[in-house]
Amino acid sequence: MFVLELTYTAPMDRVDAALADHVAWLDEHIAAGHVIASGRKVPRDGGVLLAVAEDRAAAERLAASDPFTRAGVCTYRITEFTPTKTAAGLAEYREAARG
Repeated sequence: MFVLELTYTAPMDRVDAALADHVAWLDEHIAAGHVIASGRKVPRDGGVLLAVAEDRAAAERLAASDPFTRAGVCTYRITEFTPTKTAAGLAEYREAARG
């Protein structure tokens, strides 16, 4: 599983211009099961996605496909982690700890 943290690199008017496409992209990836949570950071200087991907390369492709990335208004920081404990509703995402 991956935490994708995006940080805006452009003025908010440029971010807002790409927002509708970004939200549609999020809806698509949530429906496909690639993103299980997303939201704005507080203060609003970017966002965070909790993503399910086969490997880091797939997570990088996901970030690269974001309309925000394509519009040049953000950068992504990608962190992989192993979810060994979850709330009951997220049990399907639990993984065994790796050595």
